[in-house]
Parts: sequence; structure tokens; C-alpha cells
Amino acid sequence: MAEYRFDEHELHGQLVIQARKMSDNSTHLKNLIADESRLASFSVNGGGLFFDYSRQRMDKAGMQLLFELAEASGARNRFARMAAGEKVNITENRAVLHMAARSFADVPIMLDGRDARAELMAVLDKIRTFTNAVHSGEVNGSDGQKFKHVVVVGIGGSYLGTEFVARALEAFADRDIQLDFLANVDIHNFGAIWTRIDPQRTLWIIISKSYTTAETMANEDLIRRYMIDCGLDPAKHIVTVTSKGSPGDQGGGREIAAFHMFDFIGGRYSVTSAVGGVPLSLYLGYDRFERFLKGAEMMDRHAINAPAEQNLPLIAALLTVWNTSFLGYPQGAIIPYASPLSKLAPHVQQLNMESNGKSVDATGRFLAEPAGTVIFGEPGTNAQHSFFQLAHQGKPFPVEFIGVLNPQYRMDEGCCKGVGHQQELWANLLAQATALAMGRENDDPAKYFSGNRPSSILVIEDLEPESVGRLLAFYEAKTVYEAFIWGINPFDQFGVELGKVTAGTLRKAMAVHNDNPADNFSGLDPINRRYLQMLSSGKLID
Repeated sequence: MAEYRFDEHELHGQLVIQARKMSDNSTHLKNLIADESRLASFSVNGGGLFFDYSRQRMDKAGMQLLFELAEASGARNRFARMAAGEKVNITENRAVLHMAARSFADVPIMLDGRDARAELMAVLDKIRTFTNAVHSGEVNGSDGQKFKHVVVVGIGGSYLGTEFVARALEAFADRDIQLDFLANVDIHNFGAIWTRIDPQRTLWIIISKSYTTAETMANEDLIRRYMIDCGLDPAKHIVTVTSKGSPGDQGGGREIAAFHMFDFIGGRYSVTSAVGGVPLSLYLGYDRFERFLKGAEMMDRHAINAPAEQNLPLIAALLTVWNTSFLGYPQGAIIPYASPLSKLAPHVQQLNMESNGKSVDATGRFLAEPAGTVIFGEPGTNAQHSFFQLAHQGKPFPVEFIGVLNPQYRMDEGCCKGVGHQQELWANLLAQATALAMGRENDDPAKYFSGNRPSSILVIEDLEPESVGRLLAFYEAKTVYEAFIWGINPFDQFGVELGKVTAGTLRKAMAVHNDNPADNFSGLDPINRRYLQMLSSGKLID
């Protein structure tokens, strides 16, 4: 097959024409959804989820073009090659094996002459043994007391996905362990955690692949200082999750244990590796973490094997590409009608925007326009009272609603206006999707709603560990499929590095000033020099 180029492929032109067609009044969503067969034709059930895209601005002809685009891009083939261990991260010459971390199939995945799956399973075995020892009290702190607090110390992909899963499954956290996250180098983050924990009963999990991440290393240094001031031995209160051979890999008796992470799993895809495995197993118990892994594995199999027309993450990815590159929506919202999913949007925000915010394709050529979508979100019904004025009457953006059929808590909901809380929640979910699509005529312009605003509904039966695993894997697969359709590499993140390098220059200038206060940041540009003078004095400067 000829080399694929998204913005030069002939299907691109056909989809541009299709997008113009969808701007015609006859294809307004209020007309499209009037068709009795609309839901049956524009929904799919698979992998443990139901995906309804009947309220997307798309018809059957347009969907056929999108499926042809998926075929032309080779997206499903690339996805399968990724799962098999091929080095699809071509800029860094790495395999991408986050799915292998939750594969229970007894099939080796060979990588550079070694079985990567066996290495991952060995880490899981170590996590199981360690967490069981912590729960039993065999592993404890300096004074022999059982750990009651666990603090994850890491930033970006080292905590966002884990925080999402922990909050989603909080109802299952029965191990008498409180879980906190220390990500930011901001002293307010550390101070708030330190003031509410019992240091003698706290276990710190330091997560860094290279063990050089500036924010994480600064926090680790502070943790060790504060523990020593309390008369505690840091080595009895710290475990690490890091690369084999890194400075944090169990050297010099500085920690209880070290758990390995691998360069074939990127941080934002690492929830099902030791990055999430250690804290989540401590918080929930290893058995529940394994149930979560098996749910993710179920969605992985669906994403690999389901044909395009039945493949949930592929269809969702095609619609993202359609909405972004052809209908011109630069952003999209994730609105889960379930409070336990409150941290889903921040996780997907990093997962997707760090993966797909690219200006070059996988071969290094500049795209006609940058790829990627701005993602934000908030649980419903909170979002309705926050930014849905904009959603209905301001600049439109596609919305992905999430509905949960069976809540985690079974209790007497009472009856208000003839319905219980769960029914009221669903009434709002369905009403928002309907109102965005239909709009409403009114002679008063202030009360006029244009409608024709696209949305999808993702339905999940419950929020058991398996279901949360499916949801996590769905968004990972969707993100990867979007990238493969756009023709970009979703596994590098060079855009993150420039800010780090620039911060290093400023850090050095601060360090020089700390050693020699007479130095007035003379080597910096005038704007940054002025800010650092202000910071040094602690006062606003005119």
C-alpha cells in the first residue's frame, strides 16, 4: 500500500465535501434523530460497553467514508502490530506494550530476545506478595505499626490515571488505608498532606521512570528530611517504582522495595503496570486490582479483534477525527453522570492531549494543521450548572456523556417529583443530549437554542473493578486509534521537554543567587529577571 498521508489522501477531500453537506438544514440533528432506526444504525455494543453515537452530525454515507478512512490509514493493522510488540514508537525506537501488562493469556510477547510479558507478570507477583505483607502487618513502619496512609509521589502519568481509578473504586477501599497524591512541587501540596497524616504510619511510593524528574525528586528530598526530623528511618517508609538500574532501584538500603517499570510503557498508559498496581493494590487489595486488569483486558481484545463497524474505540476515534478535522470543533467534553468518575476527564486530558497534540506526522513531515483535541470535563449534573450555558448557546463543542446503569451504593433514595436519585440523574443525562441535538425555536433571541450540537452516550452497567478497567482501556484504545488515523505517533512527548529545559536555566539562575545574593539574575532576559527579583523580595515590584 502507498504511504498514507492523512491530509493528502483522496478520502480527505470526500470527507470535506461530506462536512459541507452536514451543514445543510436538512441534516440538522433534529431531523436525523427523527428516524425510528437512527439508534439501531448508530450504536454498537461490545467489550462490556454500549456506545450511542446517534446524536453525532453524521449520516450513513459519511460513516462509510470514515470506515474507508480507517482502512486506508491501516489503523487496525497498526494497533494489532502494537499489541504484538512491534516498535511502533518509531521516533524513540520502542515497543508499546501497556496492554501486555494486563494480558492473562499464556502467550509470550518477545521483545529484543526476551519475553516482555513474563517480566510484567513477575512484577505483578511481587506486587501481590508485597501488598499482602503490608495488609497483614508483616511489612510495617519504623515503630512496628501497620501502615494507615499511602502517599503516591509522582507527576503526570505517574499519578493521574491511578487517581482516576482510586476515586472510581473508592467504595471498594476496605483495607483501612487512606490514599493521597503528592504530585505538585508546590509546597501547599506537601504541607496539606503532611498536616493530616501520621508519619509513623505512612508509606510513600516514589514513582519516576528515570528517577530524575525535578518535581518528584524535590518532593522525595523533602519527605526524607521531614521523616528524619521526626526520628523515623526513611528506608522503612519508602518504596519506589522506577526503571531497572535507575538511581531509585533499591540502592544502598534507601527503601523497602523497588518495583520495575519499563520503557515500553509510557507514563500516561501505565495505570495497569506497577505505577498503578502498587498503590491500587494497597488501597483496594490485590484481588480487586486484578479484577480491574481483567476488565481492561476484555476491552483490549475487543479493540484488537472487533471489525471496524463494531469496534467501539475505533468508531469513537473516527468521530473525534471527523469532529476535529472536518467539522472544525477544536475541543470536546467528557461528562460522566457518576461522581466516582470525577477524575476521568483529567486523566483522559493528559492521556489524549499529550499523545495526540502533534504538528508532524509519524514520518516527521509537518501536518497541514496540528492534530489533537482540547479535552475537559466535569461530572453531571454539576457540569449543567457550570459551563453548559456555553454548551447550549455559546461556541459548540462535542460532548461524550457517560451513564452508569447500576450505582455502587444500594440504598433508599427516597422519592422527589415521583423519581429516585438514579432516575433523576438519568433524566438529566438524556435531557442534555436531547436538548443539545434538538435546540428550541423562540422569537426572543436570548431564549433561542440552535441545537445541532453533537454528543455521544457511553453506557456502562456498573462501576465494579472490571467495568472501570474496561473504561480505562476504551479511552487508551480510542486515543491510539485517533493517532493512527491522523498518521501521527502518540507515544512520544517532545513537547513536554522544552518547558523542562527552560525551567532548568531559570533554576540555575536562582541557585547562583542563593549562593551569592549580590548576583541580581544578570544573565537572564529582562522579563524573567524582573520576576525573579520580585520572587526574591517577596513583594510586588512596580
